[in-house]
Amino acid sequence: MAEYHLTSPFSEQDIRQLRAGDIVRFDGRLFGIRDLTQIYMFDQHHEPPVSLAGYPCIHTAPSLRKAGDKWEKICVGTTTSVRMDRFSPDLIAKYGVRAIIGKAGLYQKSLEAMQQYGAVYLAIVGGSAALETLQIEEVEAVYWEHLHPEALYQFRVKNFGPLTVAMDSHGRHLYDEVRAEAARRMPEIYKKLGVA
Repeated sequence: MAEYHLTSPFSEQDIRQLRAGDIVRFDGRLFGIRDLTQIYMFDQHHEPPVSLAGYPCIHTAPSLRKAGDKWEKICVGTTTSVRMDRFSPDLIAKYGVRAIIGKAGLYQKSLEAMQQYGAVYLAIVGGSAALETLQIEEVEAVYWEHLHPEALYQFRVKNFGPLTVAMDSHGRHLYDEVRAEAARRMPEIYKKLGVA
């Protein structure tokens, strides 16, 4: 396991060096997306008004308030990723996203896109919204405001993390590995418990 401190946008080389289990922190731009954001993009065919190429995207529906023409953070937490899995391969392939940040991982087609194009899934610890919010220095822009709180958010972050590389560009998937190990150990656990 290694630790990395990166700056976004990420190059393919930045991402290819990362291995499952590594710890990542980063500075720079981070985009916030959620279910409705991606439905608007992919199902309703709206092109993003800003380039996502090379950047990380976090699965979030942030609590923000608008003061004049500026948006201020209140709380920015992370949500579970799996229900947005169907969008992730195209987010990577079509729009060049280099990292997806969330909870609970993604599925096989997303992993294959990560391998092909050079992207990773970075897992964040549940319940860390307060820390995440502190690490967001500014809400730089909110695109598609009519979708708020599931608009497209542009944040500037400092020392964002720690994040665990849970799916890498080399085909490792820590969630699958944990599930497989649990299944392998289950008969022994049942036997110790006296369960048939």
